[in-house]
Amino acid sequence: MTTLHSVVVRRRRAVAAAGAVSAGLLLLSACDKPSPMSTVTVGTSSVNSEATCYNDGDALDTASLTKCLKDTDIKSIKVDPDETVRFGVDPKIADNGWTILMNGQPLTDSSKKTYRTIPGSVFFNAQYGAQGNSTLVSIKEGEKTVTGLWSFKLKKES
Repeated sequence: MTTLHSVVVRRRRAVAAAGAVSAGLLLLSACDKPSPMSTVTVGTSSVNSEATCYNDGDALDTASLTKCLKDTDIKSIKVDPDETVRFGVDPKIADNGWTILMNGQPLTDSSKKTYRTIPGSVFFNAQYGAQGNSTLVSIKEGEKTVTGLWSFKLKKES
């Protein structure tokens, strides 16, 4: 036989637990949602990143894009020019279409696939606008308007 005291204690615990869960969910909903991820893979090495610039599906203005392309706090990966560089994007990015930029200029046409490959030698070839032993490569989300930008530095492996 349960006593009235034990029923009241259990009910208080249940209410306290429900309150704690509700408070936790409220705090989580107040956080910014992370942007979709993109990944660059060379051989067995890979690096992934959230967007350098992202406006949750809304268009980014030209000033924001210019600033993002000049960002120096980006991830890097070493590239052997004889290797293939693989680019992978979150399906959300692919649904909106995406283009690979090299030093801010389009290197590929827009694609709705989640995966693309490019020979590593392209990123260090002056014919494609490469200069020196490192290249800024960006993934631009959006076909007509830019809604996100992910940037990586490819460093020539010596």
